[in-house]
Amino acid sequence: MESPRLPYYVIGHRNPDTDAICSAIGHAELLRRTGEPDAVAARCGSVPARTAWVLEKAGVEEPPLVTDVRATAGMICQQDVICAEPSDTFFQAYRSMLDHDVRCVPVKDDEGRPIGVLRYRDLLELLLPGDVSEMKTRTVHVSLSKITETLGAESVGAPLPEGREQEDLVMLVGASSQSTVDRRLKSATREGNVDRYLVVCGDRPVVQHYAIDRGVRALLVTGGNDIDEPLRKLAREKGVVVLRCRQDTASSTTLIRCSRTVDLVMVSDFQSVRSGEPVSRLRKSVAMFDQDLFPVIDPVTEVMVGVLSKSDLVDPPRMRVALVDHNEFAQAVQGVDEARVVEVVDHHRLAGDLVSREPIRFLNEPVGSTSTLVARKFEHRDLEPSPGAAMCLCAGIISDTLCLTSPTTTELDRTMLNWLSGLAKIDPESFKKEFFAVGSLLAKGDADEVLNADRKAFDDDGVKVTIAQIEELGLQAFEHRKEELMQALGTLAAEEGFDLAVLAVTDIARHHSVVLAAGDERLLRSLPFEQVSPGCYDAPGVVSRKKQLFPAVCQAIRKLS
Repeated sequence: MESPRLPYYVIGHRNPDTDAICSAIGHAELLRRTGEPDAVAARCGSVPARTAWVLEKAGVEEPPLVTDVRATAGMICQQDVICAEPSDTFFQAYRSMLDHDVRCVPVKDDEGRPIGVLRYRDLLELLLPGDVSEMKTRTVHVSLSKITETLGAESVGAPLPEGREQEDLVMLVGASSQSTVDRRLKSATREGNVDRYLVVCGDRPVVQHYAIDRGVRALLVTGGNDIDEPLRKLAREKGVVVLRCRQDTASSTTLIRCSRTVDLVMVSDFQSVRSGEPVSRLRKSVAMFDQDLFPVIDPVTEVMVGVLSKSDLVDPPRMRVALVDHNEFAQAVQGVDEARVVEVVDHHRLAGDLVSREPIRFLNEPVGSTSTLVARKFEHRDLEPSPGAAMCLCAGIISDTLCLTSPTTTELDRTMLNWLSGLAKIDPESFKKEFFAVGSLLAKGDADEVLNADRKAFDDDGVKVTIAQIEELGLQAFEHRKEELMQALGTLAAEEGFDLAVLAVTDIARHHSVVLAAGDERLLRSLPFEQVSPGCYDAPGVVSRKKQLFPAVCQAIRKLS
């Protein structure tokens, strides 16, 4: 049994912007072309309207939404599972477990839902009961059809009963003297239960006749011996099932017991786990159960999708993740601290608590866009991104550098945009105008969309800060939204415990921002911008969160301390 391969996600920060999503798309393509076929771009937030426009224009599908990268039971479970059905015999289940070298299997119904767990020791209980007194009983709860299948027997008397109903049969081995067998059958006749007897014997015509004449339930003739036609005819008249098998009498009696079905001994009181349960929680929850195997079920259909053992949780596989456009857990997808971060590609400051168990690839450079760094990785490998990926990387650079006019722009951004725009067959200036004309959040977005379209959280010297930014072609719609946005910003700061919450509304045409801020009054007074009204500041020339807004906030924090 093999576990499925876990996904390898290339993913940006929460509340992703165009650069986060487009650099993930480009980097995932690069990884697939350089030996990582499982790499897939993902996102951990909504796709902004402008980014959606880019993806449509580039002919690229939206990356799947991934909100948690913790490995789950459904991801690490064994999916190629050896199962039993309640109607399987001891013999069938035992052979299957031997063939596949397993000591515990789930039992499932016709719909694929787990109804029990069958352990190797449970099968032994069928053959060798723990209570010695049970070994003396001659009664076996079994189906005649199952006996026939297990022994590979031939039915030559009365027809086998339809279906596979189990019944209580009293086994009588006709190995003693004829008179002893006759006496026991007469006693059973007087007791009124001779029709429950299963007589097992070899080439003993007299014993065969006694059994059929007394009207037993069935006669099993062992050792490949035959039974005379007159006795066959009598069996049909008396309604006695007669079976012939090649095994000797001793082996046959054992195999009769092995013909019983596993539903008699399977564990019905068992614990299953849901496929979406994080592995980190499972380690604790399953430890308290004395159970070898845990069926993993789909929470909607309750159909079994695989199985887990406790040993699977000792050192479980972790989801592989490449982080782009950020380098701290505070901004990353949920569960990243339990994933295996294998790479970081970013252009922001180093911060936060990102740690790894093993050495990783870490690329962090002061350029205008993460998409620039991804493009250069293509170039270094003498590869060209596909036209769709090239257009996405162009969009990432154009959006983050305001088409090379932001103070964060470097010569590398210019070089990469020039190269990519040729591959994507676009004119960067025309693309910029179309891009920023799409989806004005001031005009169409509610307050929550405005604040969360591109927002990042920081912790600087113990001060919790969040900075959101939207870019507009003109600020005509700002004034009538100002009070609504101020109120929403204050609510955000209070509910999420930020000392300072900032929203920058940037006019990319005039390279001018209006800044709204809420939180600690001392921090508000320390912001190095001209205050035009309570909580509202004028910031001419400010367009970059990374190089202008965040340093200004840090300056205010230093003043305060």
